Amino acid sequence: MKQYKFILSGGGTGGHIYPAIAIANELKSRFPNAEFLFVGAKDKMEMQKVPQAGYKIIGLWIAGLQRRLTFDNTLFPVKLISSLLKSRTIIDQFKPDVVIGTGGFASGPLLQIAAIAGIPTVIQEQNSYPGITNKLLSKKAKKICVAYENLERFFPKGKMILTGNPVRQDLIDIDSKREIALQHFDLDPKKKTLLVLGGSLGARRVNELIAKEILLFAAHNVQVIWQCGTLYFDDYKRLEENENIQIHSFIDKMDLAYAAADIVVSRAGASSVSELCIVGKPVIFIPSPNVAEDHQTKNAQAIVDKNGAILMKEVELDSQFGIVFESLITDEAKQKMLGENIKKLAMPEATKRIVDEIVKLIDRK
Repeated sequence: MKQYKFILSGGGTGGHIYPAIAIANELKSRFPNAEFLFVGAKDKMEMQKVPQAGYKIIGLWIAGLQRRLTFDNTLFPVKLISSLLKSRTIIDQFKPDVVIGTGGFASGPLLQIAAIAGIPTVIQEQNSYPGITNKLLSKKAKKICVAYENLERFFPKGKMILTGNPVRQDLIDIDSKREIALQHFDLDPKKKTLLVLGGSLGARRVNELIAKEILLFAAHNVQVIWQCGTLYFDDYKRLEENENIQIHSFIDKMDLAYAAADIVVSRAGASSVSELCIVGKPVIFIPSPNVAEDHQTKNAQAIVDKNGAILMKEVELDSQFGIVFESLITDEAKQKMLGENIKKLAMPEATKRIVDEIVKLIDRK
């Protein structure tokens, strides 16, 4: 049996890294003898997270263009040329059968060089509004695996396959983990539990909101599991003096956090949205306004359009959050409706579908 070689590239945030790892794990389960190499951006979180998952990674000297004029922007052409040259060396030495990109700036130079070298490339686009890197790469990609419908205006229709986003398989059937989850987080089963997620790096505005609304949660007998992010943990850990508030810099057992939750407040990164569809709990999305093309708002809106979640913009939080939260926490029928509707949008077989498409490319070679 041939020993296949795969390069996966994507990073900058967990939303690009974890799908790449999920795809690699599925490929490894099908091809135990395969070789894997990840390519990321130096000094970004993939340089830690990928080795923790058991894979080798090489870092490129690359970063995106900033919206404002900065010194880093003047270095962009140099970084791009450096990354293209290093990508060529990586491709020449590793000789992959397929190269898979999950977004982020590091995947741009690598997939471009792979395509020029005649190696099949696959793009996995998590968002309902694609980033600039994947839009540029789509012209030469063999397959484009997407998580949302109606992306024909961004990508060639004949290359697109609706697969969904890769998610952790331990999120399937979390209802059976409810009792274990309550014990794990030492929660009171008689109280409702709110889970707050600000994304892999944390979210300043969401954290400020939760700190401000502690009395609101107490008034409704709600206990809170709050992932505030490593950047903000020291700012908020003192609030754990309140017995109904648990503050975590990062939650390792996300399956148990979701299982314990009755309501979720979350950013609307693509991976989070896909996970929450599988989890099937009522969600208030607070999209980050600081991401390219405002894609978090578009991700959340795609769910809201199907009556599967509530969307609140950051500018509305001070005046409207209390009203929205109270109307949801006191309305069991609305909670049930939102949970059922968001679950209808889940694609739990996404990782398998993406790997099926990769295998088809291998079979053609």
